[in-house]
Amino acid sequence: MLDKNKELAELLFPHITKDRDYYENYYKKRNLKAGAEVTRFAPSPTGYLHIGNFFSALLDRSVANQTEGVFFLRIEDTDQKREIKGAVEVVLEVLSKFGINIDEGKIGKNGETIGEYAPYVQSERKEIYNAYAKWLVEKGRAYPCFCSDEDLEEHKQKQKLEKIPTGYYGDHAICRNLSLEEVKERLNKKMPFVIRLKSQGTFSNLQKQLFVDQIKGKKIFPKNYRDAIILKSNGIPPYNFAHAVDDHLMGTTLVIRGEEWFPSLAEHLELFEALEFPFVKYAHNPLIQKLDNGKKRKISKRKDPEADMRYYMENGYTKETIIEYLLTLANSNFEDWRTKNPNEHYSKFPFKIQNVGTSSPLFDNDKLNNIGKNQIANLTLDEFFEYELNWAKEYDKEFYEILKKDSEFAKNVFNMERDNNKKRKDIYNFSMVKDYYSYMFFAPQKINYKELTPSFNETIIKNILSKYVSYYESEDEKQVWFDKIKELGTHFNFAKEVKEYKQNPESYLGHCGDVATLIRIAITGRVNSPDLYEICKVLGKQEVVKRLQNIV
Repeated sequence: MLDKNKELAELLFPHITKDRDYYENYYKKRNLKAGAEVTRFAPSPTGYLHIGNFFSALLDRSVANQTEGVFFLRIEDTDQKREIKGAVEVVLEVLSKFGINIDEGKIGKNGETIGEYAPYVQSERKEIYNAYAKWLVEKGRAYPCFCSDEDLEEHKQKQKLEKIPTGYYGDHAICRNLSLEEVKERLNKKMPFVIRLKSQGTFSNLQKQLFVDQIKGKKIFPKNYRDAIILKSNGIPPYNFAHAVDDHLMGTTLVIRGEEWFPSLAEHLELFEALEFPFVKYAHNPLIQKLDNGKKRKISKRKDPEADMRYYMENGYTKETIIEYLLTLANSNFEDWRTKNPNEHYSKFPFKIQNVGTSSPLFDNDKLNNIGKNQIANLTLDEFFEYELNWAKEYDKEFYEILKKDSEFAKNVFNMERDNNKKRKDIYNFSMVKDYYSYMFFAPQKINYKELTPSFNETIIKNILSKYVSYYESEDEKQVWFDKIKELGTHFNFAKEVKEYKQNPESYLGHCGDVATLIRIAITGRVNSPDLYEICKVLGKQEVVKRLQNIV
C-alpha cells in the first residue's frame, strides 16, 4: 500500500522536487529564551482592516512584548477571489499609524521583507504547501477528490433526505477509496481535482478531545471526522492547511484569533496531528459587538463605519487613544493600572492573554472619546500642533496650508487655555480641531443675533459694538479689559455685576456678562468659546476691530 501511495503522490505532484525534509531543514528552529512567545498577525488582503482583526494584532504584539518574543506579519492571500488591489498597503499603513510594530514579515509598501522565514505571503509559498500535501498522500493521509460542485450538491441533498449531517466524510466521501487505476483514468481525462485530508475520525463513533484554550480555558469537543480540502484545484490551499504548515515552519507558538474560528479547531488539530507537527497554542479572543435596538451583534463594516480602522485615521484619533481603549476591552484591570500609573506608556502595562475576558465586549463610543479627550488634553503644544498638521496634510489640504503658512499664529490659537490647572477637554480627535477653532482662522459671517441673543434688539447690539471699538486696547491686563466692558455696559443701562442685576432685573437691560456675550458673538460667531480675553489677544487688535466693524 505504501508503494501505491508513493506512486499516487508522484502522479498528483510530478512537479514537486523538494520534499518535506528539505523544508524542515531549510527553516531552522528559533533560538529564543524559555517562555518567549512567537505570535503572528495574518490578515487577508480584502480591502480594509477590521477593528476586530486589529484587536487581535494588538494582543499578538502585547504577548510578544511581555515575553520578549517575536511578532511577525504574514499575508494570507490564498482566497484570491476576495483579494483587493492595494489591501496589503492598507494593512501596513494602519499597523504603522497605530503603533503596532512588526518584528518580521512583509513590512514595507514596496515589498520589503525582514526575517529568515520568508516568503511571508502565502501565494508565494505554493510549492511548500504542495510538498506537504504530497507527503500526506504518500503516508495515506490524503487523497485526490474529483467531485464537481454539482456532484457535491447532489450528495448534500441526499444526506438531507436521509436526515444525516451533510459533508464529505466516511462512507459519504465519494473519492476516498478510488483505486490507483481509477485515479489514473480521471487524470488522463484532465478532470480537475482537489486534495482532501483522510480524517481518522468517524461520525458513527464520535470521540471527544480535551483542549486548553489560552483564553477560553478547558474545552471538550468532538474530534474532526470530515475530509477537509487541503489543496484546491489550482494547487492553492485554503486557510486550514496553509496556516498549519506556515505556523509550524515559522515557529509560531501561540495563535491568537477571533472566536469565530473556534468551531474549526478540531479540524486544525487533526491537521497538525496528521502532519506530525507539535501543536501550537491557540487563544480565541471574543468578538467586539455593538448594541443594535437593544440586541448585541458583531460590529460590521456594512453597518458601522467604526469597524474599518481607516475610520479612526480619517477622523484623527491618536494611536494612544485607540490602543488604550482596546486594552480596556482586552484586560479589565487596565483602567485601574492607568489610574495608578497616569504617566506610564501603555506598553508598560502587564498584559496577560489569560486575563482576556470570554464574553464579547461592547463597543462604547463615549468611552473611546473620553479616552481621546484625556490623551489630547495631555499633549504638549508642539505635539498637538504636529498631530493636527499631519492629519490636515492627509485629509484637509486647505487647512494644512493655513497651518503651514503661519504656524506661530496657529500654535498661539491652540495654546489658548492650555496653561490652566484645569485643562479643557473638548477635543477627542483631530478632525474636530478645524471646526472647534474655525472662528480664529475664519471671521464669522452672517451672525444671527436674534437667534443667539433674542433678549436684545439690533440697535442696542450695534451701539454697544460700535462703542467697544474705542474701548478695546490689546495691551490691557485682563482685569482692566473686563472693567472696561463693565463701564461700557453702564452707558447702555447694563448692571456692572450679575448679583446687582438679579436683585433688580426690571431696572436693567442685562448685566456685564451679557455685554461680554455680545462682543464674543461678534468676534467668534458663537455664544460659547474659550476665554474671550485670550481670543482677542491672539487675534490682535486689528483683527478684533475689523470684526466688530463688520458687524456694525
